[in-house]
Formats: sequence, structure tokens, C-alpha cells
Amino acid sequence: MENSSLRCIFFIFIIFTLVSLSTAASSHGEVEDEHEFNYKRNDDKGPERWGEIKPEWEMCGKGEIQSPIDLMNERVRIVSHLGRLIRDYEPSNATIKNRGHDIMLKFEDGAAGSIMINGFQYELQQLHWHSPSEHTVNGRRFALELHMVHEGKNGRMAVVTVLYKIGRADTFIRTLEKELEAITDLDDAEKHVRMIDPKQIKIGSRKYYRYIGSLTTPPCTQNVTWSVVRKIRTVTREQVRLLRVAVHDDSLTNARPVQPINKRVVHLYRPRV
Repeated sequence: MENSSLRCIFFIFIIFTLVSLSTAASSHGEVEDEHEFNYKRNDDKGPERWGEIKPEWEMCGKGEIQSPIDLMNERVRIVSHLGRLIRDYEPSNATIKNRGHDIMLKFEDGAAGSIMINGFQYELQQLHWHSPSEHTVNGRRFALELHMVHEGKNGRMAVVTVLYKIGRADTFIRTLEKELEAITDLDDAEKHVRMIDPKQIKIGSRKYYRYIGSLTTPPCTQNVTWSVVRKIRTVTREQVRLLRVAVHDDSLTNARPVQPINKRVVHLYRPRV
């Protein structure tokens, strides 16, 4: 009887541990469903109230290293020691998904390759867009912002960001236009989109801003390594419209307001040669 009780207690402990680990592993990631929050100003579910909606979202209101930020020249320290963004991407099966607040392109786990930052490897998990841009440069907001979300061991996260202004068409978005049009149907919010090669995403510059921040959607997890490419790419108004119309909400934006930089240092990597 005693052994049976011990076995029962041990079994319950194992189940509790597994559930706890699963919760911990998934709690830092971006919310997949927008029904619980939105981007409306002065709204109970708006950005100013995200930290009050759920206890696990408290960082959205209390965190001191939140994203996005304004990349002002006066705050930027130019350095050459960070090194180039080493991108080792591979074509991978992907699914395009309407998350209610954005369009996400999700890759099979680890199959799309990785980047190296300070000798640490982060695997590309997904990418998505915000319009207008969330980060600003010297107070200027741009038409579109791409987030390439990477994850390393122990849940460490890194996001590579590309900013876009209105101009010539972006070739990578052009390859997805048929899929974006297909998921504008409310009954088809998720679709397999064949092999996608992340190498097709043009960056066009070795220079980038680097700082430590957070996810820009709940739960606003902190200690995310951000690399914002300095070169501003171009996108057409129609491409921006297509990314927004495919999202089934009534908001004209999915950009979180700029957050206080506080005492953070922003580096601008500029190679010596």
C-alpha cells in the first residue's frame, strides 16, 4: 500500500513537472490569437492596457526594456566589433497563417536554418509583418516592418528586422501575393505555401542597429536580441494593402507604440571596410 502511494505521488510529480515545463517553454512566445488584445488607442484591450489583461502579460506594462523603440542618432553608439549578421538559411516547407493581428509565415521547426549572434545559434521559426513600422528612426515611421523571429536554446530569442518605405515592389512579398489573396477568405485563414527560401529576403546592407528589448506583442517577453537593418527597403502601397486586408480585424494598424528606451544602449554596427 505504501509503495503504491509513493508510486502515485511520483507519477503526479512527473505529470506536474512536464506540464510546468511545457507552460514555461510556450509562455514566452508571441500570442497566436488576437481576440484577447488589439491595437486600438484608449481601449480596454489596447496597447496601454495589455499588461493588465493577464498576469502573465504584466511585462507589457511593467517591463523596462520593451520594444519597439525610436532609433535616434543621439542615442546610437557606432561600433565595429559586433560582426556581420551570419545568416545560414535553407528552403523549408512553410504555412501562411492569419493570426488576427498579422500575417505569419511559419517554418517547420529548425528546417529554415539559423543566424549566429555572438557565437550563439538561433533557428528561424517564423516571420511576420507590421504596418506601419513599429520601430522609428529619428522619429520617422515607415510603411512596413518585417520581423524574422529566431529562437535558441533555453528559450533565448532574436529578431531580425527590415524596414520598408513606399517605392518599388519587394520581390519576396511578390512571391507570396497569390497566397495572401487566398487567405483573405474568412474560411481559409491558414494555408500551406510550398517551399519558401528565406535567402530571398533582401537586406541590402551590412549595417544594423543592435539592442536588447522585448516581443512587441503579448506577453512582451524581455531580453530579446534585436537587429534592425539600417538600410530602408521599398514596398508598394498595394503590397502593404494586401498584407493588411488579409488580416480580419477592423484596425488600420498593427504597430505597437514606441516604448521608453530608459537606460539602454543602442549600437550601430558599421564594418571598418
